[in-house]
Amino acid sequence: MDRLNYHHLLYFWMVAREGTIARASAELRLSQPAVSGQIRTLEEAIGERLFERAGRRLRLTGVGQLVFEYAEGIFSLGRDLTETLAGRAAGRPLRVGVADVIPKLIAYRLIAPALSLPGTLKLTVREDQAERLFAELGFHRLDVVITDAPAPHSTQRLFSHLLGESPVCLLAADALARRLRRGFPQSLDGQPFLLPSEGTSLRRTLDGWFRRMRLTPRIVGEFDDSALIKIFGADGAGAFAVPDAIAAQVVRQQGVRRVGLLEGITERFYVVTAERKLSHPGVAAITETAQRGLFR
Repeated sequence: MDRLNYHHLLYFWMVAREGTIARASAELRLSQPAVSGQIRTLEEAIGERLFERAGRRLRLTGVGQLVFEYAEGIFSLGRDLTETLAGRAAGRPLRVGVADVIPKLIAYRLIAPALSLPGTLKLTVREDQAERLFAELGFHRLDVVITDAPAPHSTQRLFSHLLGESPVCLLAADALARRLRRGFPQSLDGQPFLLPSEGTSLRRTLDGWFRRMRLTPRIVGEFDDSALIKIFGADGAGAFAVPDAIAAQVVRQQGVRRVGLLEGITERFYVVTAERKLSHPGVAAITETAQRGLFR
């Protein structure tokens, strides 16, 4: 297949979205035989079936799902271009993916300055596992992903940009913090501790640090949500680690106390984009906030 006919791709995309040729034909204001003929022409050009019957509806085949994902990205970009040229998106939409391991305060402080850009900027934020967000980014459904690790080398067409790094600080409710400060960090041995879930960058770093320091804290809980760790920690359930860049704010908001820095531990933060150059003004605002303020 040398050249893609985008009219055929549009008709296919509409049928896939609507689920039936009848509905797609009504949206396109074309006859059903005309739409069916265009789909057959596209299938012949690709050399694969794109749909299969599922009762009264059409279901995408494996190849059809792949083509649909690319079509989604293509026509999403087309809508963005049309809106920008028409002047309805003076500041361009900013679609941000935030990996679920990123502390909410970090995400907020990175993204918020983008709202101060000239013009009206429509902000959309999605939180999910990094791998899923990378897939959305690859199909141009997101402009940027904020995460704690670069995109895997196996992920094509994505570029990772280091925002900065922060030392890691230990916090705890008042009574526990006073107890842990005496003889810290050896005082952590046998004491209650709240950990991020396995598979996160901070969890791997903490596990390695405990082994190096020959410490065995009593693990009270493991959490996917960093905000929930802070709530439990503020209630006295155990000590918890946060990037030092937001430690002062967590202390003020949660009423906890600072125990000390975990020497030798740093947490890194990245933005991942589908382009090497950070051309979107909102993404540029995020990186500038990180480098001049949050992680300076």
